[in-house]
Amino acid sequence: MIAGEIGTKVFFATLGGFDTHASQAATQQRLLTDLDNSLEAFMRNMESLGRYDDVMVVTFSEFGRRVAENGSNGTDHGTAEPLFVLGGGVKGGLHGSYHSLSDLDLGDLKYATDFRSVYSTLLQGWLGTGPEQVVGGTFPTLPLVA
Repeated sequence: MIAGEIGTKVFFATLGGFDTHASQAATQQRLLTDLDNSLEAFMRNMESLGRYDDVMVVTFSEFGRRVAENGSNGTDHGTAEPLFVLGGGVKGGLHGSYHSLSDLDLGDLKYATDFRSVYSTLLQGWLGTGPEQVVGGTFPTLPLVA
């Protein structure tokens, strides 16, 4: 669809199965390997098409995971999940801070960057549109877009 230049600016794809509460390690490893391999293949394809600098990929999850393992060798829903942004127009690096494993909020990580700042940054810096209607206000932007 990107090579065919159909004019769509945003595409959405999903990879399910991350809602693991038991025997999590092997499932997480498989899913993250699949994600890594898929993103690498996609970005290599964009590069071969000469579109690497035209594409930005954003990963996200609707929930984070708890820090402590539950009684079933898994973790329950938590907060403060990471997200990844990649592409030729991305300024690489960690944008935010590492979470403290000793300063938790009732067993959950404390988020360091509001996701609305990430969305505001991408809407404004990449898509060239005002983020207020999407994120419901004005939020600080991040140095993500080259």
